[in-house]
Amino acid sequence: MTPTLRTERLLLEPYIPGDEEGFVALFQDTRVSQWMGDGPACEAADRALFRRIFTKVYAQDLFDVWAVRRDGLLVGHAEIKRTDVVAGHEIIYALAPTAWGSGLGTELAEAIVAYGFDNLGLTKVHATVAAPNEASLTLLDRIGFEHVRDIKEDDGSITRVLVRRPTVIGEAPRARQGRTNRFL
Repeated sequence: MTPTLRTERLLLEPYIPGDEEGFVALFQDTRVSQWMGDGPACEAADRALFRRIFTKVYAQDLFDVWAVRRDGLLVGHAEIKRTDVVAGHEIIYALAPTAWGSGLGTELAEAIVAYGFDNLGLTKVHATVAAPNEASLTLLDRIGFEHVRDIKEDDGSITRVLVRRPTVIGEAPRARQGRTNRFL
């Protein structure tokens, strides 16, 4: 069962049925959805995706999926799940544009990574990011992810595969120049 996580400014908790409108609004915002999965989908597909969180993901305890809240408002989405694309676990996160530019993305990504290492016992965590998504690539680079390979998609676009391993206690992630995410 997906646990509740807290950061300094965010609450990550399982979705509730009343989150559907906020979830759909997040996924219908093309500034967000252009970077997720196969890109923007119709509203009906996003509503079906939301329902699958309950009927499949939570019902079968497949992986962890969170509603991301700040001050009680739904401001994002997060996941950590096993995927064959990276032969391991991948983090997925999205924030509403109103939450951009204030460090919440870093806070969110760090929380999911820490959960993977501390609670799931992972020895590495992956992220896949569309090559043009410089904001996520820079964020992930800043928190210690390293580029390991590229995937050429069927449409000719490039997806970057990144990995992060646990840092040694007292060691900060190395700062590098920048290089996130796909979906349910």
